[in-house]
Amino acid sequence: MFPTRDQMVAYIEHCATMTGLDLRLGTEVHSLARDGAGWVLATSSGEIRAPQVIVATGHENEPFITDWPGRESFEGRLLHSSDYRNAEGFGDSRVLVVGPGSSGMEIAYDLVEGGADTVWLSARTPPNIVLREGRGGLPGDFIAVTLLHTPTRFGDAMARFGRRMDVGDLSEFGLPVPEDGIFSRLHRHEVAPAIVDQDVIEAIRTRRIEIVRGVEALDSTGATLADGMRVEPDAVICATGYREGLERLVGDLDVLDADGRPRERGERPAAPGLRFVGYTARPGALSYTGKEARRAARAIARELRA
Repeated sequence: MFPTRDQMVAYIEHCATMTGLDLRLGTEVHSLARDGAGWVLATSSGEIRAPQVIVATGHENEPFITDWPGRESFEGRLLHSSDYRNAEGFGDSRVLVVGPGSSGMEIAYDLVEGGADTVWLSARTPPNIVLREGRGGLPGDFIAVTLLHTPTRFGDAMARFGRRMDVGDLSEFGLPVPEDGIFSRLHRHEVAPAIVDQDVIEAIRTRRIEIVRGVEALDSTGATLADGMRVEPDAVICATGYREGLERLVGDLDVLDADGRPRERGERPAAPGLRFVGYTARPGALSYTGKEARRAARAIARELRA
């Protein structure tokens, strides 16, 4: 259910060495264009032509940091969560983590465990929260995948019940239950819940992690929050998400929606011979992407035979 880093590395190395793939490592694709019945890719290593193309850079492709007023003037450390490795170097520091998703919460907890002096977690929009392992040891993602196939209102109600039983009321600590349920938010905005361990919740309850409002602006020494409060961190870690970043690659092909996401995904071609795999935010996304890839491969095989 939750592969470790080493398991993921081993899987990728197996694919690279055992499946006969023609890997073009260190090759950046600059653009993609129609070429008769197929496609031509302009890359850093020259042109590549192919009758079929799958774009699989993922929906967490380009790190995104909010362009707050005064961001460039901040004199402390400012980094995206993708650049965070561990709490080393943050000992005795005051750190503002922006974004209450899975990454933000886990980084905040890692910092308090690693010796940071003060850790603030900025939450503009309260997250839906799912424990990675709920009561009885059942993985939260397993339950969420099951509820994904039920009516949205039922799924939301069951998830709220689970949160009440497993997490409890965090309103007094700054994290009330959001109006949008897990599945309403997932279907409407493709925003996944924060999946965390019980230790993170306890750190919030004991105020080792202090929940504060959203960041409105930065200046040379600190941040102004939405409620007027001011904090002066030594470092700001932005767990502010990612963008697909597909515009430069396929922005002129009329295959993206208004939010820059592929209109068609998986086995359904967005254009003849062009598919997108791995762009669906949902519980159990790793497993789902594997199924999506197999369906796309079978569809391509049928087209090539025809």
